[in-house]
Amino acid sequence: MKAPLHPLTLWIWALLLAIGVITLNSSWVALFVVGVAVAVYLIRLDGAPWNATFWWSIRIALAIVFVRLIVGVVIGVPIPGTTLFSIPRISLPQWMPGIRIGGDVTLERLSSSAHEGLIIATMIVLFGAATALTSPHKLLRVLPIFVYEIGVTLVIATSVFPQLAQSLHRIRNAQKMRGIEKISIRTIALPLLEQSLSRSLLLAESMESRGFGVHGKRSRYKPSPWNFRDSMVVLASLSLCIVMVAA
Repeated sequence: MKAPLHPLTLWIWALLLAIGVITLNSSWVALFVVGVAVAVYLIRLDGAPWNATFWWSIRIALAIVFVRLIVGVVIGVPIPGTTLFSIPRISLPQWMPGIRIGGDVTLERLSSSAHEGLIIATMIVLFGAATALTSPHKLLRVLPIFVYEIGVTLVIATSVFPQLAQSLHRIRNAQKMRGIEKISIRTIALPLLEQSLSRSLLLAESMESRGFGVHGKRSRYKPSPWNFRDSMVVLASLSLCIVMVAA
């Protein structure tokens, strides 16, 4: 079993690396940071339900890079350089100078689009790793009281996708065991909705039984103490961020 980290440690780690990547604005550094995020995820993987959200972050990041490339090819500001190919150009009104649809697609234009998409994708991967490796329930416990209700909303929102994925997996297994080979949206939607509603009712009853929103003060009990390991992770991240900002 891996030694636990404070719920805020990986979020601070992701924030510091994101600041460094944006400031340095280098594609190679962004790729390196993505590799670091994947390595940290694989090392800290503990089998929790929210771990699966990381691969959705990877898919979203790849989709953003792909869409940015498509937009860079079809729509964009002309960048002179080595022409790769041309597509039919559409004339735009005079009040839209500097922007064109179609025309010559240069290597520099594609490189610029890929670079912008990669920087955005790196942010998604970093915070996707922090989300996938941090228990949303433990994170909620350490939030200040003035953002506690907002935190509850965010925790419930970020917990939806892994819970839906688990429900979908259980429903498909149950249908296969009953001999239902043909699985479609019709056969899955109703059981999935039923499980989601049941889970919502259980969550509401649990929050009500614990007196959510009744007391304005929180106890001094610290369920997740900050230890030396957290300090080392934050210090290493801060040092790397300073190096990238100063470069």
